[in-house]
Amino acid sequence: MTETVRILGIEGTAWAASAAVFDAETDDVFIETNAYQPESGGIHPREAAEHMHDAIPRVVERALEHARETHDGPGTESPIDVDERGSSGQQAAPVDAIAFSRGPGLGPCLRVVGTAARALSQALEVPLIGVNHMVAHLEIGRHSSGFDSPVCLNASGANAHLLAYRNGHYRVLGETMDTGVGNAIDKFTRHVGWSHPGGPKVEEAAKGGEYIDLPYVVKGMDFSFSGIMSAAKQAADAGTPIEDICYSLQENVFGMLTEVSERALSLTGSDELVLGGGVGQNARLREMLAEMCAQRGAEFHAPEPRFLRDNAGMIAVLGAKMYDAGDTLALEDSRVDPDFRPDQVSVTWRADEPELAAGRGAGTAAENQVRGAEALVSLEPDAGRVTKHREAKTYRHPELDGRLRRERTTLEARLTSLARREGVPTPVLSDVDPREARLELEYVGTHDLREGLTTAGVRDVGRHLARLHESGFVHGDPTTRNVRVGPERTYLIDFGLGYHTDHVEDYAMDLHIFDQSLVGTADDPEPLREAVRDGYREVGEERVLERLRDVEGRGRYQSDA
Repeated sequence: MTETVRILGIEGTAWAASAAVFDAETDDVFIETNAYQPESGGIHPREAAEHMHDAIPRVVERALEHARETHDGPGTESPIDVDERGSSGQQAAPVDAIAFSRGPGLGPCLRVVGTAARALSQALEVPLIGVNHMVAHLEIGRHSSGFDSPVCLNASGANAHLLAYRNGHYRVLGETMDTGVGNAIDKFTRHVGWSHPGGPKVEEAAKGGEYIDLPYVVKGMDFSFSGIMSAAKQAADAGTPIEDICYSLQENVFGMLTEVSERALSLTGSDELVLGGGVGQNARLREMLAEMCAQRGAEFHAPEPRFLRDNAGMIAVLGAKMYDAGDTLALEDSRVDPDFRPDQVSVTWRADEPELAAGRGAGTAAENQVRGAEALVSLEPDAGRVTKHREAKTYRHPELDGRLRRERTTLEARLTSLARREGVPTPVLSDVDPREARLELEYVGTHDLREGLTTAGVRDVGRHLARLHESGFVHGDPTTRNVRVGPERTYLIDFGLGYHTDHVEDYAMDLHIFDQSLVGTADDPEPLREAVRDGYREVGEERVLERLRDVEGRGRYQSDA
């Protein structure tokens, strides 16, 4: 990056009216923020936009004052005035470009920010840069950590998802399938009469609580918060101590986020994890992620708190990377996009960087052992045997961890055998010990599907999943790492997240999980995605594929409100 680059960033997707100046030479980030605070309840889009209209000019002027005060070159002292029509005074501001949050977010708020950014770009005669808010959360973590190619967990108000870089884009590996993590917590706190924001209040109340049983829902690398929030509200209405509910909410919700983060590390082969988003300010979440990474020999980084909550600093830092790559916008192409998905962004600033060598070697393990997301697997190919042990996850509450390990070991044994009876190739089970969370199975195949992706192998997976669904259950975690390929057969393994169901939504989610793993690991996923649908169509029902299209269209990472 050109060392003299200074970028003015403007953020205003929902809550925070924020402006920042990033100096690439000194790595200094100055941030001025004026956050919207509703009088009651959650965010009100009209009120938030009115706040942006009033606050954006003030925070921008303060950031420009800082830029002028620290600028070595010539400049004037007259301020910039930006009104709702986009008119502005003249000012030779000491910045090289204007970066703004183009989306995702609330449309009325984004339009205020876009208008201000365009006005400044014209007045100062500097380029305009449109930044994806969610990618900025990832990039500020990558920038401050020095990591090469990490997996990123974004945990914010309306969002929770996992991103990893591949083929010039950030791919969504997993996400919430209903409400965002911050909004879920806020819904509970509003139910018990607490004011916004609810997250810090839950964190404080949890310090005096004890564990109670609440739902825990992980589907591959996707997850759901609606069930646990309904159960938490019911517990509060029934008189359960609020401290116990808050404690258990944190243990389960953050345990889910930590588990899927480990699954993403395992799938991609990465040994680096960064955290982004306002919920990342919670100390218990950071503690869980750090402990998980330490247990599997990975590195973890959480940016300082001012970069976790919505802020213009991350917009300015990513804007500098995009500016250096020549990734700027013409005014006529600068419309905001409330549904700006992170995987729509062309990652021009990383075009010359190596990609992850995804595979089964992630995590530290001895020779002839593989550390997956859940278990340590001992391989004895000469004896035709595999021993799988679900180790204790020290980041999880012991009661929750013990329950999950026992339940998943028992389910894996039952569903592996049931799938074989229904005509799906799986390993033969020779021994199971639920108390020790240990299984002994047949060694099958020569390699994971991930190590040799073919349309024929993927089509087999489509047929296999259809047979499971026709028999009334799902695999639960059908990724390219949980498929083994042999000379004549394609095997499904690791049924620990499977369950019996007759809901078409669950069948579609099973396909969606496999589809996401293809997108996250294949160089050219589109022919493979079509092949799995073709295979499914040969055996299964078209209505499942129709529901899959609905699932794909409801991505929760589209607006950070």
